[in-house]
Amino acid sequence: MITLVLADDERLTRQAVAALLGLEPDLTVVEDVADGVAALRAIAEHRPDVVVLDVEMPGMDGLAVLARLAEEGSPARCVMVTRHARPGVLRRALSLGAKGFLAKTAPASLLAEVIRRVHAGLRYVDPDFAAEALAEPDCPLTERELAVLRLVDDTTTAATIAAELHLSAGTVRNYISSAMAKLSARSRSEAARTARDQGWI
Repeated sequence: MITLVLADDERLTRQAVAALLGLEPDLTVVEDVADGVAALRAIAEHRPDVVVLDVEMPGMDGLAVLARLAEEGSPARCVMVTRHARPGVLRRALSLGAKGFLAKTAPASLLAEVIRRVHAGLRYVDPDFAAEALAEPDCPLTERELAVLRLVDDTTTAATIAAELHLSAGTVRNYISSAMAKLSARSRSEAARTARDQGWI
């Protein structure tokens, strides 16, 4: 029996998927939750074989959950589902260890088959998502620029980012300026938003 945790903030969708997967003789949903924080708790409690994560959830989203599981060395295999897959998001999910990536509009029978494939150590990526990712240009930003943009929000200053990354405030400002120029952004917030929308951070 393959044990599953489902995380999706759309309650009707989550419960419908849980019910449909529950009809499969070799799959059992041990818990379904509405956000990333609850997903981490459920994963720690149940230690499921496979986790099905919605990419877009309020608070801690699916990518943040993936990153945390990677940090913790969790053995759970993750399948990401989304309505709108941006190429950068697909690339980031795969780099963080996702084993499956498919559309939320996929039939439950395909999701069940993807879960089985992932449990068996294989991968599955929706062909349309994969084609779009291959056609998308690579991220123009350096790792340092991405690290700085990752910390940009309405409350952070160059000094607070510098302290977090053990850099000087001037160096942080230089990275932000460089990233803004590369992304044709008018502000650091716009640069960070573009990087997030592309799935680079």
